[in-house]
Amino acid sequence: MIKSIFSALNRSRTNFLQIFNFLSKKDNISQDELDTIEELLIETDIGYDIAENIIDIIQSKIYDKTDMGEAIRSSLLKMLPENSELDLNNEKTVLLVVGVNGSGKTTTSAKLAYYYKKLGYKITLVAADTYRAAAVDQIKIWSERVGCKLVCNEETSEPASVVFNGLESAIAHESDLVIIDTAGRLHTSSNLMRELDKINRVITNRFSVFSKISLITIDASLGQNSLVQAKEFNEYIDINGAIITKLDGTAKGGIVFPLYDDLRIPVNFIGTGETIEDLAVFNSIQYIDNLLTNN
Repeated sequence: MIKSIFSALNRSRTNFLQIFNFLSKKDNISQDELDTIEELLIETDIGYDIAENIIDIIQSKIYDKTDMGEAIRSSLLKMLPENSELDLNNEKTVLLVVGVNGSGKTTTSAKLAYYYKKLGYKITLVAADTYRAAAVDQIKIWSERVGCKLVCNEETSEPASVVFNGLESAIAHESDLVIIDTAGRLHTSSNLMRELDKINRVITNRFSVFSKISLITIDASLGQNSLVQAKEFNEYIDINGAIITKLDGTAKGGIVFPLYDDLRIPVNFIGTGETIEDLAVFNSIQYIDNLLTNN
């Protein structure tokens, strides 16, 4: 998985290495050159404010570059929480997986089920995507591969009802962890966002035996647009964490920084492939080292 993340961050790492290589040959730096560096930084999706912080470090270290890279690394590390692993507190927990259409919620829900099943949790998967016909078929296949219980109802278009049934079933079967796959919805669709709020209220008001963690899937290829999405979802259901999906060599890896810096939403997991094993707990040190160095 470490190699997968290294490969996935290729595009963003190339920009950083290009900057470091350029600066190693300079004893001074012009405003035009700083503007070019800023453009390279923003292309990684770290955001304007964080790019400005790095520019300030570069300007302060231009005459003594011995610790420039380490100063940038330390600055980025301070922008992320030290530990991003979900703390389930040995309690019965619901993971509510949300996100826009096509961000990988169903596959991610299955990956989470597989990950926690290996840790010894008794899992119930709930197929609450009542709009996409293929979603239930897809998650049925995944649940069989994982070997966990699946709750679905193809006779209803009311996702809150499926969630209610799923949580009742999870209690009856003494599941430790319930993972709810929701339908994709645009953050601009007020009706669908209110529907998500209804699901949230069913969990918190009717099933207090469970603690709830809301996770948003973020398509890495969407870059800064993901911040807008996360902000809107956060207005309705209080997002606790994020899972970066579709992180490959063509995507940009800097979005993890403004996601936490601007919205206080930590990245908990990273997906780098389509197989059920392609999910890793986010490690800020490992991530930043893979972003800044070529080894």
